[in-house]
Amino acid sequence: MEDVIINKVAESGLITIDPASYYPKAELITFDMKGFLFMEMILKEKEFRQALKDLDWNKYSGKVVAITCSADAIIPLWAYMLVATYLEPVADQILFGTEAVAFEKLFLQQIKNINAQDFTDKKVVIKGCGSKPIPASVYVEIVNMLRPVVKSIMYGEPCSTVPVYKKK
Repeated sequence: MEDVIINKVAESGLITIDPASYYPKAELITFDMKGFLFMEMILKEKEFRQALKDLDWNKYSGKVVAITCSADAIIPLWAYMLVATYLEPVADQILFGTEAVAFEKLFLQQIKNINAQDFTDKKVVIKGCGSKPIPASVYVEIVNMLRPVVKSIMYGEPCSTVPVYKKK
């Protein structure tokens, strides 16, 4: 009698979602307010407005820009708004926060492209291992989107999963 090797993973009906396939592709750069502060502490309105006027904004053209301040300074809210008015005509998108925070926001926007209805009554594995770091918020957002429609959610690889949710 011949032993037949059966691929139980292939027959299981599992659908794998790889969060890395939604990794943001946009070029992300930072606009740091620190360089516009007097002694890296104080924003002087007149000088700030002039510096923004004189700045070559073309380097932000077609990019996603994170507006932040890496100095421990109190920045008036209007200053961030003013920077945004200069960036809006040239940048593809403007986000507030550090580069890491902006990247996470971009990633979550990409995750919104998942059509949850495509996974109705399916067994889904959310891939957990990869070469790119995936923020925990991305996994949480995928679960939020899929839980109402799927039969089950697992984490890991199809051959070795951790159960996360099973419809009762």
